[in-house]
Amino acid sequence: MTDSQYISVRETAQLLGISEKKVMDMIDEKKLQAYRIANQFLRLKKSEVVGLRNSGSITNESVRFPYSFRERVKDFFYYNDFYLLATIIILTLLYVIFYL
Repeated sequence: MTDSQYISVRETAQLLGISEKKVMDMIDEKKLQAYRIANQFLRLKKSEVVGLRNSGSITNESVRFPYSFRERVKDFFYYNDFYLLATIIILTLLYVIFYL
């Protein structure tokens, strides 16, 4: 079993031109066969996905939702809150040590 035989849900979505949610829906509806690797990672056989794409039964989703500046800032603070807080604490401690 090589890594290139199995692809992730995200790679499947990109290969088929659909959303990850639609891929998960297709797995639930048994239109795609998914495999659990190490009982943790959900993977799909690349040959099955390519065969499904070549069959023409999948239509590409062309709906794109813009990722606004506000959402980008919100995500930045959400995913980096620990690093920002740690930086503020370190800078405060350095200020106390050197200037007080």
